[in-house]
Amino acid sequence: MAMTSADRARELEVFCAVADSGSFSAAGRSLALTASAVSRTLDRIEARLGARLLLRTTRALTLTAEGRAYLSAARRILADLDEAEQAIADQGSPRGRIRVSAAISHGRICIVPLLGEFVRRYPNIVVDINLSDGLVDVAAGQADVAVRGGPLADSALTARRLSENGRTVVASPDYLARWGVPETPEDLYNHNCLNFSFRRAEPVWPFRCDGIDYALKVRGAIEANSGDTLSQLALDGVGIARVGNFSLGNAVVEGRLVPLLESFNPGDKEVFHAVFVGGANMPARIRVFVDYLVERMGDSLGQATTRRRSVT
Repeated sequence: MAMTSADRARELEVFCAVADSGSFSAAGRSLALTASAVSRTLDRIEARLGARLLLRTTRALTLTAEGRAYLSAARRILADLDEAEQAIADQGSPRGRIRVSAAISHGRICIVPLLGEFVRRYPNIVVDINLSDGLVDVAAGQADVAVRGGPLADSALTARRLSENGRTVVASPDYLARWGVPETPEDLYNHNCLNFSFRRAEPVWPFRCDGIDYALKVRGAIEANSGDTLSQLALDGVGIARVGNFSLGNAVVEGRLVPLLESFNPGDKEVFHAVFVGGANMPARIRVFVDYLVERMGDSLGQATTRRRSVT
């Protein structure tokens, strides 16, 4: 009688159980089989392969070189089978843990407020969110989804565009009353300009005058690694900041911060993407989470792109 795929999978389970437990009887107990049934299964595998997989003594079972190679392949096959079955089962009711990485400011202001509704929609998914301005390697499995702003590096990862965010130069009314209102970008030389401390961030602010873009080097007494920190310092009257609009909240509408040099604003945008490992075997929990972010944050630009791009 020809052996079925199910029979082969069962044999692999038996062999792995023997290798893990070190005895036929222990493997049999874990699989609800007799020790003799386990022994016959191993004999059948070795006969079909024409190779000895286990060295049997009265004291122990030892894997041969061929046995170690077969064990590695068996574990990989069984893991792939489990993953495939889980992916199909998850289509109806996504479940499991999803690890999300986002920058501190953007994550706290734009991502965290969306999580409550998401977990109400998908109660079987656990969201493990890590807010950090350090970069994570999604391809290496450090996160399932990373939400990052800025240009995307070349990669085999999949990216979906979520949103774009402009920037504004702001200061508090108190600061401006004490130090004056800058009328041109060059007036910033006489002000305390609060800047980002990222290694990749240059201490320059872009401006546009008469259709020509240029960068102005600014100086200040405090640097920070997050936009909401700079926004808070501006609110406290410490200096002038140029931050992403999402960091401002209602401060401008409420008059607690005043936009400056708007006629010189170059209109540059920071684009945010969700980056993840895509493909046909992408778990349903990741797919529905990214779809949700696009729904809540995105627009017609939130289309899938499988170009070689990523932020990791």
